[in-house]
Amino acid sequence: MAHSSSTQSVPSSSTVPRHVAIIMDGNGRWATGRFLPRVAGHGKGVEAVREIVEACAVRGVEYLTLFAFSSENWRRPAEEVSLLMRLFMAALEREVGKMHANGIRLKVVGDLGRFDDKLQQMIDNAERKTAGNTAMTVTICANYGGRWDVMQAVQKMVAARAASNPQQAGAGQDVTAFTEEELAQHLAMAYAPEPDLFIRTGGEQRISNFLLWQLAYSELYFTDTYWPDFGAAELDKAIASYQQRERRFGRTSEQLVEQKKAS
Repeated sequence: MAHSSSTQSVPSSSTVPRHVAIIMDGNGRWATGRFLPRVAGHGKGVEAVREIVEACAVRGVEYLTLFAFSSENWRRPAEEVSLLMRLFMAALEREVGKMHANGIRLKVVGDLGRFDDKLQQMIDNAERKTAGNTAMTVTICANYGGRWDVMQAVQKMVAARAASNPQQAGAGQDVTAFTEEELAQHLAMAYAPEPDLFIRTGGEQRISNFLLWQLAYSELYFTDTYWPDFGAAELDKAIASYQQRERRFGRTSEQLVEQKKAS
């Protein structure tokens, strides 16, 4: 496991969140409020992604994770789903070169097998092209669900244990004695630290099956601002709110004071 778990050890905290995760909500309502088709809101939302990626890079955020399409979004009208897929492909074609030029690594996580072959190939090409970049990691969660993530990690963990010791059950050892560390290394985002700051735009105040494992100790920030209007200034408000939080990770405020005195 590349990064420590907030439930197993106390992670370091910094003024600027190392990892920001965002549910980009409100595209459709933004458009409806302007008497525009929902497609206009999704198109404007892609522009907001570009601004937030740039703003996070400037502010020193190392990991930015964006919830683009959930496993439940397939329930939306077929026409809207098709549009979202086309926007995704267009964004990959247009933005990957720019990201690569700026040293940004792109990752796409989720159950990608449901996408058509062309989109899967585009995702693979984009990840390969940017794999060596270190300035920042941008992760797009597409056909992703937190419960899916945990289940696929469990399946991989069990398979890895069986492959490493196929005689374990016959030897009378407890095949259910797994650890948190064993599971965590198989999660879709094992390459990233847990999010420090979670943001949801659009006025809703729920997690919506996003990074259920990883958000255990993240600071939560909800805003009524619709995603197309969420720019650098709104990001600064979220970071300012984060900077006012006391991140105790199970400890008391008095312990934090003593720690500061000791350092």
